[in-house]
Amino acid sequence: MAERNKQSWSKPHLWLINFIGLIVPRRLRGDWRHEWEAELRYRELLLADWDRLNWRTKSDLLRRSLGAFWDALLLQPRRLEDEMFQDLRYGTRMLLKYPGFTLIAVLTLALGIGANTAIFTLVNVVMLKSLPVSHPEELVMLTLNAESASQDTSSVSRVLWEQIRDHQDVFDQVCVYGSSSADLSNGGEERPVNVGLVSGEFFSTLGVRTLMGRAVTNADDRPGRPAVAVITHLFWQSEFGGSADIIGKSVDLNGEPFQIVGVTEPDFFGVEFGWYVPIWTAQHAEAVMRSAGGSGTGGGGWVIGRLKPGLTRTQSRARLAALTPAILEATLPTTGNAEAAAQYRKSTFDVRPFSKGIPFLRERFGEALFMLMAIVGVVLLIACANVANLLLARASARQHEIGVRLALGASRSRLIRQLLTESVLLSVLGAASGVVFASWGSRVLVGFLSRPGRQVLSLDVTPDLRVLAFTIAISALTGVLFGLAPAWRAVGVDPHTVMKPSGRGIAEGHSRFSIGKALVVAQITLSLAMIAGAGLLLDSWRGLVAVDPGFRSDGVLLANVDTRPTRLSGDKRSVTYNRILERLRAIPGAAVASAAWRTPFGSNAQIAIEVEGYAPASANEARVQMNQVSDGYFATIGTPLLAGRDFNTGDVPSSPKVAIISEELARRFFAGASALGQHFRVPAGSSFSDPIEIIGVAADTKEFDLREESKPIVYFAFGQEKSPGPSFNFALRTEGSPSSLIPGVKTALSETDPHFSLSLRTLQQQVDETVRLPRTLGMLSGFFGALALVLAAVGLYGVISFSVGRRRNEIGVRIALGATQARVFRMVLAEVGRMLVVGLALGVLLALALTRLVATFLFGVESNDPATLALSALVLAAVSIGAAMIPAWRAARLDPMSALRDE
Repeated sequence: MAERNKQSWSKPHLWLINFIGLIVPRRLRGDWRHEWEAELRYRELLLADWDRLNWRTKSDLLRRSLGAFWDALLLQPRRLEDEMFQDLRYGTRMLLKYPGFTLIAVLTLALGIGANTAIFTLVNVVMLKSLPVSHPEELVMLTLNAESASQDTSSVSRVLWEQIRDHQDVFDQVCVYGSSSADLSNGGEERPVNVGLVSGEFFSTLGVRTLMGRAVTNADDRPGRPAVAVITHLFWQSEFGGSADIIGKSVDLNGEPFQIVGVTEPDFFGVEFGWYVPIWTAQHAEAVMRSAGGSGTGGGGWVIGRLKPGLTRTQSRARLAALTPAILEATLPTTGNAEAAAQYRKSTFDVRPFSKGIPFLRERFGEALFMLMAIVGVVLLIACANVANLLLARASARQHEIGVRLALGASRSRLIRQLLTESVLLSVLGAASGVVFASWGSRVLVGFLSRPGRQVLSLDVTPDLRVLAFTIAISALTGVLFGLAPAWRAVGVDPHTVMKPSGRGIAEGHSRFSIGKALVVAQITLSLAMIAGAGLLLDSWRGLVAVDPGFRSDGVLLANVDTRPTRLSGDKRSVTYNRILERLRAIPGAAVASAAWRTPFGSNAQIAIEVEGYAPASANEARVQMNQVSDGYFATIGTPLLAGRDFNTGDVPSSPKVAIISEELARRFFAGASALGQHFRVPAGSSFSDPIEIIGVAADTKEFDLREESKPIVYFAFGQEKSPGPSFNFALRTEGSPSSLIPGVKTALSETDPHFSLSLRTLQQQVDETVRLPRTLGMLSGFFGALALVLAAVGLYGVISFSVGRRRNEIGVRIALGATQARVFRMVLAEVGRMLVVGLALGVLLALALTRLVATFLFGVESNDPATLALSALVLAAVSIGAAMIPAWRAARLDPMSALRDE
């Protein structure tokens, strides 16, 4: 018989029939069950006498078996679908049955998932998104890799761009993009706007089409051509109300009319994420926006192109290497020494991917965003541990239910799937709530990172498919992450034990190191690392704000006056500025007022000076910061004069040139000797100016960053300038609020000339911009650190409360046998102490490893600062013990008779 069975199984068709017979009966259900059982008996009877059957009967058996198998496969998805809906319905009922538990779990997950989604939304926009142009993956950027580290390797000059354009043979299409700013107002308060300066091939290279009209062409990018503008769809809607006859109208930039020739498609915003450019014009039109004597970029910018078909980046680099010497020689700077020329000749060209645009935001905020992503990831882990503890407590309360279902024949895998469905349902609800939090949080974060009035980030943080996929993935992952351990533990019960009347009692006891306690230890460990990192960033921010910048930023109002709309000549501007200064000094409440070309933490300007007897080691050592200020400037910003005198009304264009220098400049160039009465010279054409006398030494000030070392600065007399620039700054100090001076400043300016453009801000705002990123990181890390602390305390409270509840009978017996309240109180706190000791020990090790990630953002504090780590551990321990004292006190006051009767 065995031999016969062996022979039967060796035949392929018999193996198939037997295989179907093993599978089909286990997959059948409902009204089909009896029919398939009859089919199975028929199959067994025929197989028992297989060799005597004719071929018709054999083929009929095979056909019917295959049909049964096929019908079972069709039923399987339907069965799984039915079970899935059953799990969802039952899970929903269970969550509604315990609304308090559901609310706490959903809010906890909403904070964790929402924070992750908010940060990932910014990461997606800043780091992952591609430009909204045709085939962005084909775009490349040409860079100039210079020997001099001070030279910008991304943008090129106008002259260099023209040489590249006329002699390159690696790009199928190539263009240049530069940026500038302009004023939309024709007088009154300034309305700044970003302007894109592009070559004629810009729009065709990117593959951007116009919704109306045409784009900028090569014909527009020529000297003497009328100034034209292409505006974005958003600017068309906001400024012109979507007027259908927009083509042919004009928009004023710095008082000059630019004819509108086209409107771009709605999705196009430019080639820099976060830098919205609503107006585009030809590169040569920049001169139209500037009056005589004004400043500008002079053309050029970032060279963008598409390589010729079949040409790789490696091949393009080789071809550019052959073209480089001739291009560099043709664009060799006419000014500078031989050393600079030699360095310039060693420069090389390279091509880099440009699908994500100019990496302004990636370079500035990329590292900070990844650090924040790690922080919110830790917060999510803590939230998952918290919800897992809640589910563990609820699973213990459902032991009797689980035992009954097991006794009635439910498989453990089926119950695990049911419990995981409830967990995933919780995470989905948390994710849905978190998306609302993320939408608000991402916009708030963009506002924190922006520079109001100067550089407002324009980021579309609307969730896209990538953000949606991230949210779905993280919600599913968290559902499994916090639900697997409780589900596994819940189905591990013995149904016979839990269904006994004495299923709960002293014998149940408590474990010294349960899963719930392990999760609390993990929470403490992660929370300590989070709190320590937040403490370091907050200390760094506090230390940065406490730095003495060398001036008093409080009570100072800055007013920038732009005369370009009136096209005043240089000599008339000098007279006008003096008239404005006189009016400002007469404003009630203005203690002192002054004029300055630059203000602290504003723009940057350098000049090379020559001091007799000082030989600089390099050309850079002879360069110093420069400014041009009026009398009273140092009193206005609160910088003391350490020696000499201030400028006065006698310092006029016809008088000998004088200057005031900073303490650092005196120390560097005069080696400790008195600088008063000394002279220096500055470049003037191909030679140097007449000697300039030093009449005073001012205290050092921070010019651009509170982190920086003091830089040498030279201050020239505003009264000796014959032809100042088209815009100038005025500073006013008051003992009250700077905003109280604004009406008087506007009146003084309108009385001088109503067509002047005015921009107002406080000096404190200008300083605050430099600490915006450290402040944002400090505030966010502090918020998430506090959140981690609260979650750890809630988790510990829940575990101890649950442990006390489970040990209610045991504690009642102890009290009945003579245990005092103090002893019971200490017993419960001892349990907390053991978890704290383990968690804090592991947390210290984790903090020492992870705080190195924030070292880049620290100022005045080390990443392994022992004081911060000790304080963080102390705060966490105090909060944890405080959270545990409530259930410990409840246990100590337990009525033993009540506890024993309950059991």
